[in-house]
Amino acid sequence: MSMKRLLPLLLLLLGAAARPAAKPNILWLIAEDFGPHLGCYGTKEVWTPNLDQLAKDGVRYTRFFTTAPVCSPSRSAFMTGMYQTTIGAHNHRSHRDDDYPLPDGVKLISHRMHDAGYFTANIVEMPKESGFKGTGKNDWNFTEPKNSWDGKRWDELKDRQPFFAQVNFQETHRKYHAPAKADPDKVEIPPYYPDHPVTRKDWAQYLDSTTELDRKVGVILKQLEADGLAGNTIVVFHGDHGASHVRAKQFCYDTGFITPLIIRRPGVPGGKVDARLLMAIDLAPTFLSIAGVEVPESLQGKVLFDAAREYVFGARDRCDETVFRFRTVRDARYRYIRNFTPERPFLQANKYKENSYPVWNLLKDLHAQGKLTPEQDVLCGPTMPAEELYDLDADPHEVKNLAALPEQQALRDRLSRVLEKWIEESNDQGRTFEPEDVQKRAGATKPK
Repeated sequence: MSMKRLLPLLLLLLGAAARPAAKPNILWLIAEDFGPHLGCYGTKEVWTPNLDQLAKDGVRYTRFFTTAPVCSPSRSAFMTGMYQTTIGAHNHRSHRDDDYPLPDGVKLISHRMHDAGYFTANIVEMPKESGFKGTGKNDWNFTEPKNSWDGKRWDELKDRQPFFAQVNFQETHRKYHAPAKADPDKVEIPPYYPDHPVTRKDWAQYLDSTTELDRKVGVILKQLEADGLAGNTIVVFHGDHGASHVRAKQFCYDTGFITPLIIRRPGVPGGKVDARLLMAIDLAPTFLSIAGVEVPESLQGKVLFDAAREYVFGARDRCDETVFRFRTVRDARYRYIRNFTPERPFLQANKYKENSYPVWNLLKDLHAQGKLTPEQDVLCGPTMPAEELYDLDADPHEVKNLAALPEQQALRDRLSRVLEKWIEESNDQGRTFEPEDVQKRAGATKPK
């Protein structure tokens, strides 16, 4: 080839090399009140081919924890990359009518992505043929900032790349309404629940909701392909906190915090399983980094591709009208929980749970009849232990509290010190209870 003909080709190639690679689109698929109860995580009586395939094509994370076991504080945290206790967003459904702003320097990830040139969308309107809509859920414990999202329609994404979008799914939030498929006689019941027809039916309905969730995720993934977006879109599936069961949501055991996390990145080999300790507040810095945004040093999350955490932390404060204060730390093997309201019962009055969780009432009924095992009866006691300590390797269901054992004193003291340090260094705003007027608006009672 002559130099005259070769020169334009060289210039074209050099120009292409000089242009930065297109920034990837980012799509978060968020399930409500959902633990790692998918086929790819080993759950039986659930049918999740779409998410199982996403895991085969991506990375499946097995120890991914939110920082709160209920939606609004958890979402406040992972959308900012900050602990909810640090930014004053720790009490469930608080600060909705008092003009409480985010603290100075704290921003939503959607705002940071917008500033980086991304079109941001909290998808509600899907194509008609999909047959469903996203919930559009934000559920933050602060006054919603202006222009939190640029759009809400799926059909805006194709022409507004790069985009950062999320779709919320409510199937696994109560009340369940999916077609029946799971056999109640075949579902696996944790030992802290009574093996009773009510429990089995409830668990089967949760798994059926998971199956329906998977179907809708499949519709999204198919639409992504049809629109020619899959090749440059990172797909992230996770829950907003743990499962919608009595001892999971609103409780500080693994089941309250752990959710599935699956990430599929174009061009990155899939089929991997990652067991590092990770937190939901790691999502914001991770995807800011992927988008080429300098991650602010003030963020408490970490880029999850960089390093493992030695500890993960969590907190639960007032939920609905029920006032509690729990703080917890977990390392690779042990979970330590400190209960600042030990004089109160675990099953303290909560209308939401009483009206929506049949096993909540079943526990109370069987307790009155003396028909619960010791593991099941713990939640029905008039008070709770001030400290809890569990060996997750030997006791994955967290039913054997080791905190009072003399031989575990060194371990308990070590994790207690780690927790104290986190409370202090993170400027935990939950060290005092909500003002009485705020509690009154929430229907809460003053702690004893």
